[in-house]
Amino acid sequence: MSLLPSKPMEGDQADKVDNVCTPEHCFHAFDALYCALTSSEPISPNFADEKYPLFVTWNTRSSRAGRSPRLRGCIGNFDAMPLREGLAEYALISAFKDSRFRKIERRELPSLECGISLLTDFEDASSYLDWTVGTHGIYISFPNPSLYPPSSSTPSPLSSSAYLPRFNSRDTLTATYLPDVMPDQGWDKVEAVESAMRKAGWNGAITEETFRTVKLRRYQSRKCVVGWEEFVQWRRENGDDDIS
Repeated sequence: MSLLPSKPMEGDQADKVDNVCTPEHCFHAFDALYCALTSSEPISPNFADEKYPLFVTWNTRSSRAGRSPRLRGCIGNFDAMPLREGLAEYALISAFKDSRFRKIERRELPSLECGISLLTDFEDASSYLDWTVGTHGIYISFPNPSLYPPSSSTPSPLSSSAYLPRFNSRDTLTATYLPDVMPDQGWDKVEAVESAMRKAGWNGAITEETFRTVKLRRYQSRKCVVGWEEFVQWRRENGDDDIS
């Protein structure tokens, strides 16, 4: 079920949706990391403690003009969480426990930016192609292809697989991409799903039969990003005269 209305809105309703994710959310996540690395006292958040599925992304900003930020860590949760606790928790999990990267260190703080994605409008797709690049993020799940027999039929890519045996959760592979990943990478829908299958851990051949075993859940997100300089200013405005 959608967490936000999907119909067009006007006036105050539209402003409310636009303000779902704000710099204050980013500052709170940045503050959690800053305090963990410096033993400083955290600043109490002043935003509503609503519940959302969320992701926290850390990027390293390049010192060279025109270069895109480089991913430094990104982990989140698809269960709706209270924002104050969830943002602080996943700020540290994504900074210290993303297995793709070493732990973020204090010396890196001035080069970091923090992005918050609050996930909304979850819907079950009718097929692995039933979503829109630039609008939707995707969450895929599919049975490990090594565990089911091949099929000789060649049905439409929009159809379901003709035969699937029963699987338990340990035999199911999953992965997700946030909405901004596909445009950033220049992927179309097929390329995105194929990459997600690789991300989930499948290294074998990907055929039309394999694609048709994918269950896809699409979603949208509201996102905000702040950098170190903005965070420092925020800390100063909230009484921290020692941060530099």
